[in-house]
Amino acid sequence: MTPDQAPPAAPPRSSSPVSRPRAPRATTPEPPAIDRIANVVVMLVPLGLVGLAAWQAWGGALHWQDLVVLALTYLLTGLGITVGFHRLFTHRSFKTSAPLRALFAVLGSAAVEGPVIEWVANHRKHHQFSDQPGDPHSPHVDHGNGWRGALAGLYHAHVGWIFSGDALADRERYAKDLLADPVVRFVDDTFLLWVLAGLAFPFALGLALTGTLVGGLTALLWGGAVRMFCLHHATFSINSLCHYFGRRRFPTDDESRNLSWLALPTLGEAWHNNHHAFPTSARHGLRWWQLDPSAWLISALGRVGLVWDVVRISPERELLKTRPRPLSPPSSP
Repeated sequence: MTPDQAPPAAPPRSSSPVSRPRAPRATTPEPPAIDRIANVVVMLVPLGLVGLAAWQAWGGALHWQDLVVLALTYLLTGLGITVGFHRLFTHRSFKTSAPLRALFAVLGSAAVEGPVIEWVANHRKHHQFSDQPGDPHSPHVDHGNGWRGALAGLYHAHVGWIFSGDALADRERYAKDLLADPVVRFVDDTFLLWVLAGLAFPFALGLALTGTLVGGLTALLWGGAVRMFCLHHATFSINSLCHYFGRRRFPTDDESRNLSWLALPTLGEAWHNNHHAFPTSARHGLRWWQLDPSAWLISALGRVGLVWDVVRISPERELLKTRPRPLSPPSSP
């Protein structure tokens, strides 16, 4: 695959904002009521349990084992999203074997950000209509002006789009390749199983580290609810903060930005302007000082032959991309 090749399910975008396609409303199906309820539960229950965890920590009941479980589960499920759902399945930045594809799909599913095919379809639609009508989670479209419009846009991009039902892109249009992939389809169909496994793992790890049931339960609190809350909002910040604050190295036709302080919590995803300039690049931190743990993992797997055909961006292509685009000539009357 060439570095600029887009996933086949997402139609190519024009470099001119004027000629960019509009998303037909029919391609955003109304989610069932059960999905809306599940979204509310997944968002609000971890928030409430974070309060319990804070009270526990304040009371001196937080132990090093809980922090180990939190760090390990955050890293595993976070890489499932960033390396698996995003760079592998959405943008096909590298290739790997069926077992590793299954592992990344399972780890991403355990992050509880939705089934893999739904996640990929939504993200491909975001890239097709980025910060234009049709983008599922732009902070800049139809939110009004002034500070109220800015806050409304940031809220929508962060979590509002999930609650409002704008989350579902047409899987047949945007993820047809994954629907035909038996490995990915199996993990997608068994999503609930991997959610439960993602909760059983911190409990079992806490039980093993402490030898007590209470230790298993507190590890479940920190490696389950707290991890879920932190990882969700790190991911959501890419949609909201990284389209509003930060620096723009490349003149993309959207508002994507690089937000350096968010790079480590998002495992390298916060170099978002870089990503929108080169969507298929396996590395989002294009400069040596731009920390990108997800790219480090891909590079390490490549060294031992577990991944291949990794998409890399040459310095010459970066330089060409930094040049301002010429204005499109006016259309004839």
